Amino acid sequence: MRRRHILGAAAAVAAIPRRFAIAANRDNKLVRYVPTADLSVLDPSWTTTQVSITHGYYVFDTLFGIDHTQTPRPQMAEAASVSDDGRVWSIRLRDGLTFHDGEKVLARDAAASLRRWAARDVYGQTLGAVVEAFEAPDDRTIRVKLKRPFPLILDTLAKPNGMLPVVMPERLANTDLSKPNTEMIGSGPYRFMKNEFVPGSSAAYEKFDGYVPRQEPPDWASGGKVAKIARYEWKIIPDSSIAASALAKGEIDWWEQVQPDLLPMLRKNPDVVVSNFNTVGFFGTMRFNHLNPPFNNAAIRRAVRLGMNQDDYMSAVTGNDPSIYRTCKALFPCGTPYGEELGEGGMTGDIKAAKRALDDAGYKGEKVVILNPADVPTIAPFGQVTYDYLRKLGMNVELQEMDWNTLAQRRTKPDPVEKGGWSIFHNWWLGTSFINPAISPVLRGLGAKGWAGFFTDDKIEQLTEQWTTVSSDQERMQVVHAMHLHALEAVPTVVLGRFFILTAHRKGLTGILESTSPYPWNVSWT
Repeated sequence: MRRRHILGAAAAVAAIPRRFAIAANRDNKLVRYVPTADLSVLDPSWTTTQVSITHGYYVFDTLFGIDHTQTPRPQMAEAASVSDDGRVWSIRLRDGLTFHDGEKVLARDAAASLRRWAARDVYGQTLGAVVEAFEAPDDRTIRVKLKRPFPLILDTLAKPNGMLPVVMPERLANTDLSKPNTEMIGSGPYRFMKNEFVPGSSAAYEKFDGYVPRQEPPDWASGGKVAKIARYEWKIIPDSSIAASALAKGEIDWWEQVQPDLLPMLRKNPDVVVSNFNTVGFFGTMRFNHLNPPFNNAAIRRAVRLGMNQDDYMSAVTGNDPSIYRTCKALFPCGTPYGEELGEGGMTGDIKAAKRALDDAGYKGEKVVILNPADVPTIAPFGQVTYDYLRKLGMNVELQEMDWNTLAQRRTKPDPVEKGGWSIFHNWWLGTSFINPAISPVLRGLGAKGWAGFFTDDKIEQLTEQWTTVSSDQERMQVVHAMHLHALEAVPTVVLGRFFILTAHRKGLTGILESTSPYPWNVSWT
C-alpha cells in the first residue's frame, strides 16, 4: 500500500481567528494555558521532560493507557493476546484510527514507533532486550516476538511518564535516534499548530475532528479522550507573579503549577479555583554526575547524603507549608507497594557526621558545580538548599543559574567541570515515574544509555531483569527489597521528599482529571 505524506489543502482545518477565539472561550472555543516550563523538545518519545510529555498527550496516542489503579487498559489497541508459551504477543489496532495528515494508522507505524521508543526509554530498553522483533503481519496487527516470556509487557506499553511509547508515522519513527523529531504528526485528540509555535514563547493546539475516542469514561491516561475544547493556546510566563496576576485578571485560564507563596492570594479570588490534580505527588531528587570526581566515589555520595535534611528541601519548595509535603526516605514513592523507607539511617541530617564521613571518603577539594534552573520555581529552591549545605560541609561548590532548556542540554555532556561539565542537578518526578524498578530512571544503572548522570550498576540491572521474570508479587517484593538495599550503598540519586504542586484555573473551567499529567481532554467551560 502506497502512503501519502503531504496533506492536501482540502484536509486542512482553518485556524480559529484569534479575536474570535478569545471572545468565545466560554463556549468551549479556547483555553489559555501556562505550562510549567518552555517546550523545547517536541518529541515525547525522546525526552523525560514533563512539559514535553504533556504536549505529547495532546498530539499523540498510545496503544495502552494506565488507569488510576495502575492497570493497563487498551487505548489505540482493540485487544491483545499472548501465545501459550508467552513469547508472542498480538495486539490488534482499533478501527478508524487516523493521523493528523489524513493517513490511516497502520500496524507498521506502531511497530516502528515501538522500536524507536524501546531503544531510548529506560523501561523500553528492558523490554527491548528480550524482543526478537516488532512486526506488522497485516495493517491492524502488531506482533511482538520475545526471546523469553515478559509478563509485564502491557504495563510497559502503558507507562504514563518518562519517554512515552507514542505511535507516530513509520517514516518519522525511522528517523535518526540521536535527534528528536520536530514534525508533529500524531493521531491524538489535538493537532499541533506548527506555524504558530514560537519556542520560548507560545504554542497552539486545535481539536482534531478525525479523532475517535473510546467509549469508556476517561480514567487517567485511559478511556475516552473526548476533546471538548476547540483550541488550547500555551503561553510561557517564567515570572510567577506575572502569571498569577494574569490568571486573577482573566488574561489566562489555567496555570499548571502555582508557587506556594502565591496560593493565599489566588484562594481569595472568587473567580479562581485552586486544586490538586496529581494526588500521587511529586518527588524531589538530587542527581549526581557519576562519571567525574568527586561523585564517581560512592563513599563521597553516601557522605553527602548523610547530613542532608529533607525538611529543608520540602520547606523551601512549598513555602514551609507542611500540609502539602512529607518526608520520604525511600527510592520508590512512599505510599506505594515498594515505598519502604529503608534510607533513614543513611540520611540523618547530622552535618558533623557528614563532614567526618566526607574526610574519610577522601574528598580532596574537587570543585562541585550545581546546575540550577532559575526559571522553574518548583525546582530552583533545591539547588539553593544544596549549595548552602555543601558549603557547610566545606566543599568547593559553585551554583550556576540557568534556564531549564540549557540545563537539559548541559546534563547530557560528560565533560569535567573545568571544561563546562557539571556535578549535581535537581528536578522532580511524578510518583508514577519511578513506581517500580524497571520504570525508574533514578535507580537504573544503564550508564550513558540511561537517564542523565551516567550511573552504571550491573547488579541493579541484573535484579531488574529478575524482577521482570518472576511470577508472583511476593517474589517481586523480595527482589525490590534487595535492589533497594544495594542502591542505598550505591546512591544513584538522593530523594528529597514528596510534595504536591497545586494547579489553578478560572472558575467555570471544569473536567480537569485527577491524574499524573494535566490532560487536555474532558475539560470544558460551564
